[in-house]
Parts: sequence; C-alpha cells; structure tokens
Amino acid sequence: MPLKQDSLLKYDPPVLSGAEKKTTKGKTGRKLLPPVGKGSSAASAPDDVLNEILPPRIYQDGDKTWIQHVSTTPATRMDVINLQHLLQKRLKERQAREIGICAVREELYAQCFDELIRQTTVGCSERGVLLTKIRDEIRMTVLSYRTLYESAVAYGMRKALLAEQAHQESEKRVAQLEQQRDDLEKQTVELRARLEESDRREAERRAMEEKKHGDEVDFLKKQVSQLKQQLETLLSV
Repeated sequence: MPLKQDSLLKYDPPVLSGAEKKTTKGKTGRKLLPPVGKGSSAASAPDDVLNEILPPRIYQDGDKTWIQHVSTTPATRMDVINLQHLLQKRLKERQAREIGICAVREELYAQCFDELIRQTTVGCSERGVLLTKIRDEIRMTVLSYRTLYESAVAYGMRKALLAEQAHQESEKRVAQLEQQRDDLEKQTVELRARLEESDRREAERRAMEEKKHGDEVDFLKKQVSQLKQQLETLLSV
C-alpha cells in the first residue's frame, strides 16, 4: 500500500486501477449493501451514492494508478468518539488557530464533516445526499463571503494606495510651494536692498544737485551785487 490514512475521512485501502474489476464482489470490487428505500425502482446502494458524493482518490505511482474509495463500513458510537478525538489531535498537531480565519482549521473540519456524511450515507443514502447538499451550500456561502472579503480588502488596499499616493503628491506640492516661498522671500530681500541702495544714491545725487544749484545761485548773486556796485559807481561820476 503506497499511501497512508492522512484524512479524517475514512478510506478503504488503495487498490490498483483495474484490479477491482477482476473481483466478483461487485462492479467496483466492493461489497454492495442492499438498496435503500421501499418501492423504488431505481434505488441506489450506499456504495454508489458514496462514489457520487465522495469521489475516490486516484494516485499515480510510476506507471501504476491506485484508486482509494471511501469506506462503506458502518460507524459505531466509538468511531464517532474517536473521530472527535482525532479531530482535536490534528488541530493541535497542525497548530490550527482557535479563532479567526484559519485554512488549516477549515480543512480539518471539512474532512470531519465529510466523514460524518460518509457515516450517515452508509446507513441512509437519502440523508447522506441531503447532508451533501447542505455541505455544498455552506461551501458556496463561505466562498461568496470570502470573495466579498477579498474584494473588500483589495478595494481597501487600492484606496489606501491612492490615499498614500495623494498624500505623497500633497507633500511634494507643499515642498514645492515652500521652496517657491523661500525663493520669493529671498527675491524680496534682494529687491528691498536694491531699492534702499537706489534711494540712497538718489538722495546723494539730489543733495549734490541742490548743493551745486545753491553754489550757482550764490555765484550769480555775487555777480549781480558786483555789477550793481559797478553800476552805482559809474552813475555817481
């Protein structure tokens, strides 16, 4: 046997593909239980129902193909108790989280549920089929919520990235404006200094012109006074 029981779902020992056809126990080489239901013309054996709702596992080992069907052995009360203990053991061994989202815990509980479906189907095919429908509906619901959650997370991440990008752009814009402010303040200081220098030079120029104008006025007044004296002298002769 190349495989070991690694699932909470109970399987029969694996057999080589084609080997089960050589047996006389049934079409699949497994002993079939009596059909379930009264008065049904097409009642299915639990064996066939199990193959339908819990398909066999197929493994390739070199050039050999192995098939492992789920077990058709009825479960006892002790089997259920052992299943519960085994579930707790696997949860502990694989360090499954007790709360929150945990893929390991989800996988082990799914295996446990499949085993309960197997045990139920062996005793009552119809009940097993109904439980399978419930299982599939639960999986679809969980998948829908998971898809919604992942979409929400992706949307939140996109929004966060856009917000971070906008924040970075805002910081960059603020830095640019601050640089422009510093440049304008520097230009203002330079222009104020140039204006003060221009005012100083203009004041000096104006003072020089006023002094020059005053000197010219004084010179002209002096000449006028001299000419007046000369004129008076000439008139007195």
